[in-house]
Amino acid sequence: MSEPVLRVEELRTHFFTKAGVVKAVDDVSFIVNRGEVMGLVGESGSGKSMTGYSLMGLIDPPGRIVGGRILLDGIDVIKLSGEEMRQMRGNRVAMIFQDPMMTLNPVLRIDTQMIEAIVAHRKVSAGDAHAMAAAALSKVGIPSPEERLSAYPHQFSGGMRQRVAIAIALLNKPDLIIADEPTTALDVTIQGQILYEMQKLTRETGAAVIWITHDLSVVAGLADQVSVMYAGRIVEQGTAEQVLGRPRHPYTRGLLDSVPANNARGARLKQIPGMTPSLLDLPPGCPFRERCSYAQSDCARTPLMRPLTAGQSVRCHHPLA
Repeated sequence: MSEPVLRVEELRTHFFTKAGVVKAVDDVSFIVNRGEVMGLVGESGSGKSMTGYSLMGLIDPPGRIVGGRILLDGIDVIKLSGEEMRQMRGNRVAMIFQDPMMTLNPVLRIDTQMIEAIVAHRKVSAGDAHAMAAAALSKVGIPSPEERLSAYPHQFSGGMRQRVAIAIALLNKPDLIIADEPTTALDVTIQGQILYEMQKLTRETGAAVIWITHDLSVVAGLADQVSVMYAGRIVEQGTAEQVLGRPRHPYTRGLLDSVPANNARGARLKQIPGMTPSLLDLPPGCPFRERCSYAQSDCARTPLMRPLTAGQSVRCHHPLA
């Protein structure tokens, strides 16, 4: 079997604040293979977006990566210089943000922004770059791409702007795409179209994708494998069929039970009791134990990630049957 595109080993990203150390990402490990989509799932504040920013080298003070390795085709990107990391971003690794205006400059035409993204990493003529930009817009389903290249971001709808952001991410045929909840603010119809385009483009280009989301229905239809995060740690991993079809961690079970479609019509929605603990003051042992109906005395000890079945593992002393 070929080497994974991305191998993350014991990644730790901490923020050193006046109030204390926030362990935003704490001992996170996973692999993503070429042409594969990994869903990274969890509540707000679970650390999933911070994991994505860590992979891109976008952690600003007072935060920093304090441990672990991020191996992209065997190269540890944590050890790269600032200039080397800038050359890798947008070239071998690209990120799609939740708000496309974090990618697009409102005062520049679309063709200017796309051509700049190409010539920053390739030695091509302006004409060739223009043709590549038009082809990228066409690939993500934007009609009349030659005409739309001369438009400004405000002349596009929200869904169209997100398609442009995806096209920019794909311009230089990256090995890895990190998508941070890129369809959350879009209506269901546009969301479905973008998910379809991403699946098709992943198959065509062979890029590995990390899809960061809290929406389990999106993961069910898109991801090959799923990693569930809670309080800065991955608590369950496996194929989408394993994790969503037979969850073994009580937190994953709670997330699935809270989906309206999984509840009987007219019945009260199930919810996970309590609140996510502050990362400044995590309880000893399993951070989920104060919200868990399966917790026992040994949950005061920190659980380790352990394999259960082929491809599925869980960080829990008492995994569900």
